[in-house]
Amino acid sequence: MSANSADGPRHLDIVLVKSGRTKIRYPAELLHDDGTRVTVRAPWAADGVRDFGFVRFEPGDVLTEHYWRDRWYAVKEVRDARGVRKGWYCDITRPAVVAGGELVVEDLDLDLWRSADGTDVRRLDEDEFTASGLASRDPAAAEAALAALDALELLARRGDFETLFGPAAPLGPR
Repeated sequence: MSANSADGPRHLDIVLVKSGRTKIRYPAELLHDDGTRVTVRAPWAADGVRDFGFVRFEPGDVLTEHYWRDRWYAVKEVRDARGVRKGWYCDITRPAVVAGGELVVEDLDLDLWRSADGTDVRRLDEDEFTASGLASRDPAAAEAALAALDALELLARRGDFETLFGPAAPLGPR
C-alpha cells in the first residue's frame, strides 16, 4: 500500500508490545508504505518529559518513524518543536505487522541512540535484554535482535546511518 493511494488509510495506530502487553498505543500519520518499509509521523506520545541525560524527549517533539516488515528494528528520527533534529532512537523489535489500521511491533528491550551530529552513539538497555530471558525462550529471536543492534551501530558509527531511509537503502540486518 502506498501512502499516496486513495484507498489506503492516511493514519495508523502504532502499537508497541512488550512482554505480551501493550506498552503504548498512539495515532500516527502514514507517510509511506512500499510493502516493506512503513514511515509515519507522530508527536511525542508519552506523558511529560523523558530525560535520558543525553537527550530529552518532550511535548512538542515530532518523530518520523520507520518500520520494516523484514527487519528487526524501528528507527525514529526525533526533532524538537522548532524542527531541529535531536537524533535517532532505534528500537530493536520483531518485524512490523500492519493490519486493520494498526502497525504492531514487539519491543525486544535493546535500543540504540545516535545524536544528530553522529558523535554520540549508544547501545541502551542491554541489561534489560539479558534479564528478559529471550535468549533462553527464543534463541533465534535473541540472535536476530543482537545482530540488528550490531548492524545499526555499525551504520551509525561509520556515517552511513541515513542511507537506511533512501531509495537505495542497504538491506541491513533482517
